[in-house]
Amino acid sequence: MTETTAQKSADGRRQRTERSRAAIVAAAVELVNAGVLIPTAQQIAERAGVGLRTFFRHFDDMSTLFVAVDETIRDKYIALTLGGDRNGTIEERIEHAVEQHAEVYEQNSNIILTTAAQRWKYDFLRKNYAKIQRGLRKDLDDWLPEITKLDKAYREAVDAIASFEMWHRLREHQGLSKSTSREIITTLLKDILARQ
Repeated sequence: MTETTAQKSADGRRQRTERSRAAIVAAAVELVNAGVLIPTAQQIAERAGVGLRTFFRHFDDMSTLFVAVDETIRDKYIALTLGGDRNGTIEERIEHAVEQHAEVYEQNSNIILTTAAQRWKYDFLRKNYAKIQRGLRKDLDDWLPEITKLDKAYREAVDAIASFEMWHRLREHQGLSKSTSREIITTLLKDILARQ
């Protein structure tokens, strides 16, 4: 075998390896987005069209898969919290902040739910979930610096009202529309901030 042939063969193996790994990560995301909140390695391998042994050649365990999934989707969910018109009256900024956070929650609902469902078991998910919560809190502070001046109880109430858990309750458990859910959260935040 010539050096060129050997190199081509190695390149082909590397490309197949990269394709298999990418297919596994994509399959995990697809399953979660389809509502399978705790997919097994077997389900993910089947969805990716690879064997279970191939899955575990790429990922030592589910935790290492979650790290790869996060690396793949992180830029997308972070981009959703960036920008937006952060000027205007406090009422306008509350409305815009609620709209933007609602979009984050809507687009990532199942990813958030799968993380919440499994964070007790995986250190990476627990730490990542906490980091994202801190990021959302900071983002809300950027939108509404007035909330940093609230008494502690009201400040914490703002976080609870603006949280995914509140959004999910309104949308799923109470069956409310996006617009009604946004209106409820906006009204509650305006009421609290009017106390300042």
